[in-house]
Amino acid sequence: MTKDYAVVVGGVNLDIGGTPNKTMVLHDSNPGTVRMSLGGVGRNIAHNMALLEVPTVLITALGEDLPARQIADSCAALGIDLSHALRVPHAATSTYLFLTDHQGEMEMAVSDMEIYNHLTPAFLESKLEVLNGAKLVVCDTNIPAESVEFIARRCTAPVFLDTVSTAKAEKARNVLGKLHTLKPNRIEAALLSGVDIVDEVSLQVAAGKLLETGLEQVFISLGGDGVLAANHHTLAHLPIYPGEMKNATGCGDAFMAALAWSFWQDKGLEESAKAGLAAAAIALAGAETINPTLSPHTVAAIMDLHKEEALC
Repeated sequence: MTKDYAVVVGGVNLDIGGTPNKTMVLHDSNPGTVRMSLGGVGRNIAHNMALLEVPTVLITALGEDLPARQIADSCAALGIDLSHALRVPHAATSTYLFLTDHQGEMEMAVSDMEIYNHLTPAFLESKLEVLNGAKLVVCDTNIPAESVEFIARRCTAPVFLDTVSTAKAEKARNVLGKLHTLKPNRIEAALLSGVDIVDEVSLQVAAGKLLETGLEQVFISLGGDGVLAANHHTLAHLPIYPGEMKNATGCGDAFMAALAWSFWQDKGLEESAKAGLAAAAIALAGAETINPTLSPHTVAAIMDLHKEEALC
């Protein structure tokens, strides 16, 4: 198999959210708005990669239900190859159900993600030829810890890992040195490095500790403070690209997709970080989690704009 595609291994969800029109009344039916959308870190990254014109294979677990058909239809429309996904009979596709208050703040949520337990090392062993044939593999930590470790240890393609959350980041601890790229936030970087990040010096020390494991490069997301990008030769703290803010939920997924696109384009560390920041700015300006205006052209345009501003 030729290295003319990338693989994403991770989660897909049907997201169902409800918002009441007025202050929520518990134990009663509240008039309001219910929205459904497709989500999941792995699916969102693959969606963004497709918009960035990276040929993408998505390996995930799907039930035999309506959400699975919706996900399949969406992937087909985007050109994402779902032929290697696991279909689990009689199982429910991962679903995330949440309620907010009338101002949009989270009140409660229920996540049904048991289906990911079927993405075992034994199943991934059957997909090893696909994984090893890719130019790169992006993995999220929604899959079991032993499966994260299997990919890190057995996959010969460069592995990019999205830590997803503080609790799930622990799944990467034993295989940090087997990864090519890690994208944690400040808290996750502190957890995995063992360094309490309180200032710029400790931030750089944490990046160094992560690289000492054998990791090739790390991009520590700092929210409004930008990103710290580091490899074994270069360290750079880059600010965010300012812009209109409509929805921050998809910024991390867009950033990771842009890192994959940058690797596809053989870009260096700083250019990769700048592409990630540009993609995050585009995601931030969109009303939905995935901004359909994301493309190689729009990412390059933002990077060029800020390059010109820096020269002025």
